Amino acid sequence: MKEALEQENASRDSKWPWTWLRMLSDQLHWSFVYSVISVYGICQGLACGVTEVASNFYWKDVQKLQPSQAQFYDGMTWIPWIVKPVWGLLTDVVPVRGYRRRPYFILAGAIGILSTLTLSLPSTLPITFAVVAMTLQSAGTAISDVTVDALVVQNSITHPSLSSDMQSLCSFCESIGGLVGYAISGLLVQKMGSQGVLGLLSIPSAVVFSVGVVLKETHIQDFSYNQVHEKFLQAGKSMWSALKCPEVWRPCLYMYLSLALSLDISVGMFYWYCDPTAGPKFSEGFIGLIYSIGSIGTLLAALLYQSKLKNHPFRSLLLWGQILTSMSGMLDLLFVLRLNLNLHIPDHLFGVIDSGITKFVGNLKWMPLMVLSCKLCPPGVEGTFFALLMSIDNAGFLSSSWAGGLLLHLLKVTREEFGNLWIAVLIRNVSRLLPLGFLFLVPNEDQNFVLLPPEIVVEISECVENNKQNDIELASCKEYSQIPVLVGEDSELVSLIQKT
Repeated sequence: MKEALEQENASRDSKWPWTWLRMLSDQLHWSFVYSVISVYGICQGLACGVTEVASNFYWKDVQKLQPSQAQFYDGMTWIPWIVKPVWGLLTDVVPVRGYRRRPYFILAGAIGILSTLTLSLPSTLPITFAVVAMTLQSAGTAISDVTVDALVVQNSITHPSLSSDMQSLCSFCESIGGLVGYAISGLLVQKMGSQGVLGLLSIPSAVVFSVGVVLKETHIQDFSYNQVHEKFLQAGKSMWSALKCPEVWRPCLYMYLSLALSLDISVGMFYWYCDPTAGPKFSEGFIGLIYSIGSIGTLLAALLYQSKLKNHPFRSLLLWGQILTSMSGMLDLLFVLRLNLNLHIPDHLFGVIDSGITKFVGNLKWMPLMVLSCKLCPPGVEGTFFALLMSIDNAGFLSSSWAGGLLLHLLKVTREEFGNLWIAVLIRNVSRLLPLGFLFLVPNEDQNFVLLPPEIVVEISECVENNKQNDIELASCKEYSQIPVLVGEDSELVSLIQKT
């Protein structure tokens, strides 16, 4: 069995990258690959790259906000990502016209189109309406994200040997899309203004809409919506059974702390980039270029992870990722203190180097967390539970953003005053080392190791048998019957299931 897996991995590596994509299309269907490219590449990569630059200029130039205010309102747009379990639960147990995934892609695309067109209205929206529109746009992205994540996790269960490849595909698409999005974002803002660019983002939403039209998915016949309540309860029971296990809640706690303790002051840095006196006075086009170089760093990190790091233990990767994240933040400190000029490094060159290294290190830290999240998902509620894990991460991002905004406010960093910005950068860099004290929460296992306890496997297999007896068609649980093939005939999990 191990020799067969090694041969399969070697064959897969030899086919990378173009026939590697063909192999994924053959085994998982081309519409799945298209959905990943559309959501991760076009919607989250390209569109989010453009959105980040355009929204920063929108808060700064159209709404005239202070950095701490912009950081607070920008954090509010993360709220739809915190409630991702709701979207995950809906896509797992509430099919629409017999489909579990397609209608939610259509809904996500429609919400994105309407919200971006609202933001493009020529008159300046009141701040409340602007925040609502930004949040709805974020909600459309979150719904499409949780739906494609459910597909990824579902395929990770039916094709466990392709789990790392699917995560790499997601990361590659997002990195390449982000590279293109950031590269054109500044130029688009210069030509069209931030409001015009936000309106242009209705096109990526339309692409997400198309995913719901073409995605190949099994049609559920004669679904009884009277069973939805019972399925919600069963999904909640399965999630709670997983969450209360130390093997699951301990890594979840670490993921939240690792993100929440790393303070986010990116909006303050953005305002400083644009300042003609204290900062380097970067133009809109060059700021987009800086972010695009950062996406190259993200892509290189994905390549390094796929080729060299995907078989290393979680704990060692997260240890070095956290240390390198703190060290890379020192580049911002050198930049804000203008020490790069003492080293005869021009601002434009140093800004590019800073962004590339920061994004490279950040993605090296992020990708093991994504694989860890997939490994913690119990079959049957994989979409909902993965969304729950991602909502924990997004709660960490929101905590980090609001704490960073509070720090900027306390240090009196404003649109015109940046004297204390270096203190904020130093505090942020030190805070990135704090999660090292919680690394014991992460399993020190190889990334190909099965992390879920056997008792959860047995419990959910019993759920399948009970639902069959009660004539309840729980489609996601049915997929679980394939697990004996997935984990190998010599696995202890198989013997436990067979005993059940």
